[in-house]
Amino acid sequence: MALRDRLRRLVQRPGSADLAPFRKVVDEAGTRESRVRALTDAELTAAASALRDADDPAELCALGREAARRTLGERPFDVQLVGTLALLSGHVAEMATGEGKTLAGALAAAGYALRGRRVHVMSVNDYLARRDAEWMGPLYELLGVSVGWVGQASTPPERREAYRADVTYAPVSEVGFDLLRDRLVTDPAARVLREPSVALVDEADSVLVDEAMVPLVLAGASEIDAAEPRYADLARRLRPGLHYATDDEARNVQLTPAGAREVERALGVDLYAAEHLATLTAVNVALHAEVLLHRDVDYIVRDGAVKLISESRGRVALLQRWPDGLQAAVEAKEALEASPSGEILDSITVQELIGRYPVRCGMTGTAMAVAGQLTEFYSLQIAVVPPNRPCVRDDEPDRLYATAADKEVAIVEEIAAAHAEGRPVLVGTGDVAESERLARRLARAGLDRVVLNAKNDAEEAAIIAEAGAPGAITVSTQMAGRGTDIRLGGSPAPSAPGTAPAEEAGSGRDGVAAAGGLLVIGTGRYHSSRLDDQLRGRAGRQGDPGGSVFFTSLQDDLVTRYAPDEDSKAAASPDGRVDDKGAHWIVGHAQRVAEGVDLELHRNTWRYNHLIGLQRREVLAEREDVLTGDRGDRLMAEAVPERHAELTKAAGGPAVADAARQIVLYQLDRCWAEHLGFLADLREGIHLRSLGRGLDPLIEFNSEAVPAGKSLLGRARELSVEAFTALTASEDGIDLDSAGLKRPSATWTYLVHDNPFGSLDERALRGLIAMFKGRR
Repeated sequence: MALRDRLRRLVQRPGSADLAPFRKVVDEAGTRESRVRALTDAELTAAASALRDADDPAELCALGREAARRTLGERPFDVQLVGTLALLSGHVAEMATGEGKTLAGALAAAGYALRGRRVHVMSVNDYLARRDAEWMGPLYELLGVSVGWVGQASTPPERREAYRADVTYAPVSEVGFDLLRDRLVTDPAARVLREPSVALVDEADSVLVDEAMVPLVLAGASEIDAAEPRYADLARRLRPGLHYATDDEARNVQLTPAGAREVERALGVDLYAAEHLATLTAVNVALHAEVLLHRDVDYIVRDGAVKLISESRGRVALLQRWPDGLQAAVEAKEALEASPSGEILDSITVQELIGRYPVRCGMTGTAMAVAGQLTEFYSLQIAVVPPNRPCVRDDEPDRLYATAADKEVAIVEEIAAAHAEGRPVLVGTGDVAESERLARRLARAGLDRVVLNAKNDAEEAAIIAEAGAPGAITVSTQMAGRGTDIRLGGSPAPSAPGTAPAEEAGSGRDGVAAAGGLLVIGTGRYHSSRLDDQLRGRAGRQGDPGGSVFFTSLQDDLVTRYAPDEDSKAAASPDGRVDDKGAHWIVGHAQRVAEGVDLELHRNTWRYNHLIGLQRREVLAEREDVLTGDRGDRLMAEAVPERHAELTKAAGGPAVADAARQIVLYQLDRCWAEHLGFLADLREGIHLRSLGRGLDPLIEFNSEAVPAGKSLLGRARELSVEAFTALTASEDGIDLDSAGLKRPSATWTYLVHDNPFGSLDERALRGLIAMFKGRR
């Protein structure tokens, strides 16, 4: 085993952890199994409690294995315990689909808790958080560890109680929103979170990489951010080629000279005049919404509202909205009522949120593909845990076609052939529109199918659970049903609440296995090879037979967007298939370019947010001193001692101290919100400013953001002194209303979706350059 691990590490990328020490611990745990089995439940709980005073990972594994056997009906495999130990060592455990990550993670969370640490197990949605907390609940109880869960509908008291538990399951977004709300409390008792200790991240690649730079936002003083309908109407009338052109990657669109003249004629303005730059920007945003954002691809319309679709998951991205006026432009395009944007009171990225935890670890089926990013941004290593049974899935080479039409015909033929043999098929498509187009083709071919996309994602777990039934055809967008196993023959009978899902699959398992198992078909390469691997991983669970194949074409969006200059002259067979190695290289090249673009976007966003994070920490430190101590009172006593003495004489020391605290907290929060607005505006215009000075935009941003941040605390104190001086007092107390301390009557939360086209100023700049080039 040890030699195999060393050989594996030699061929893997840097950043992988050595499993040999973990295997030794697991072997030692095995020698204790018979002794632990003889313990009563009470003795087992007492033995687990004793681990709080002793660092004995082998004993933890032995006790955890026995507790799982008794409460869940599952005896963890050795490799699951290896995964547990990897998590307890602060690594990301890469474990294939169906290898028992949920149980391995629960044992690790219990291990941390028994060491006296508070653990947050972060998932991607409410469903998984609640399911796993309830499923693993009996295991935690036997080990003497308390567990709770938080969901979007949880009330503040419910959240506070859940976070008091040793282990808390919650969506990462809800933890972030709770942190933002806690940062605005005026009474320490109102906070729901405790100090961060351990973050155990489920689907770590999705959370730590795909969504790392997604800002979680707390907003107040809600207002309507509406785009003028006339711009949407105008963009709709413009003609491609004549009035506008798109770049090769379809990430930008700009007016042609003829288009600029048409806009000027329609609006009666000179787009090149400085006073009409806002109009040019509004037209550009409307044009981007009209041309580059597509319904049922980038978003859907549900219940009269625009719902964004997550690029990495193919599902509705709950609570997310586009920044920079793009959300309002899409709403205007769809003739929908504008949604409120509100004033941003505070925000935090997922990466910054996770970075608060002294201990970070995670688990996923595809970590090595992003090992570099996990090391670069989180200092995490990957522990590649081998499967309990060897994977026998047959991963076929890509089938490349000259045209998208030829590819779709071949896909339907492949599905029909597998279906005729009673073999279940799971098809991963790129977007909602493609999934529905393929479903229509299958219907015309007389093939029954189930479609899973952003329009019915609430049914995801139930649909995916049946994807292994004999002859089933499931068409899904992107990554289907993460967290839900696909068992050959279909889902088993329901298990009793609090117990593990039954292992025995439906009665058709043997027939499905004989037919070759689940066949996974990709209708095109995704923008990341990691997403390809995630789709492949749906087949071949725990040594089951299965297969996968990707159908690609030289007309795929990936190729035309990221390798537009690569032209293949290879001949195609009568059915359109292309076997030329050079043509296949083009598809792989396009995917590598796309991965590079995404990585650079991540790095660039991190550079901007790093400074903001440093400034936020300084403000929060000041706020904490004011909230929990007497700093506010001391600041006012030092700044205006005579006024402080007058108020104290009139209303008493405690009342004045409380008033000072409320005033300073309010001004700190007010100044921070205004500072965030300033930084957002600064970043929006920084490219245009830096262009004229020949400077790096980031350097230019820092040159203005740094002094603004340094003056923030001083400004907050000045405003606090003004408000404190204006207070009126009597024997009845301090009149805070006279100080104008009006906080938002309600706050709300959302996530800001990455702007896929760059900031407003970048788009306006590209448009200006294109128009000027056209006029020469």
